[in-house]
Amino acid sequence: MSDHEDHGGELAADCQLRAGTDLVAHTWDPVVLVALRPGPCRRRGLRTAIGGISDKVLTETLHRLLANGLIDRRAHAEAPPRVEYALTALGQSLVDGPLAALGRWTLEHSAELLEAQENAARNRPQPRPPILTR
Repeated sequence: MSDHEDHGGELAADCQLRAGTDLVAHTWDPVVLVALRPGPCRRRGLRTAIGGISDKVLTETLHRLLANGLIDRRAHAEAPPRVEYALTALGQSLVDGPLAALGRWTLEHSAELLEAQENAARNRPQPRPPILTR
């Protein structure tokens, strides 16, 4: 029996489990982490590499990743100032471990996922127009 099975119902409310799942709960967090995998990058480089992310959302994402110890922010004493973001060892382990596994799983099952989503969309009941009464 695994540690998870020993705890039974306690696991659902386990703060450690929630802390782990929160790392991939935000849409852009894994995307930014993977964009930093090749090495340190400036904000503009991240926005270009990612595409489709607003400056505000990128700022929020970087703050969240910094707070979780997944990335470092390094300011270089230059004129003009230069700031780079890079994965920490913890962030690298997340990218190379769970995120890489999720990426492989997604590639392997993407056709099934898309088919299920399309079937659900086709079978979703259409809303009825409101009945007008006087």
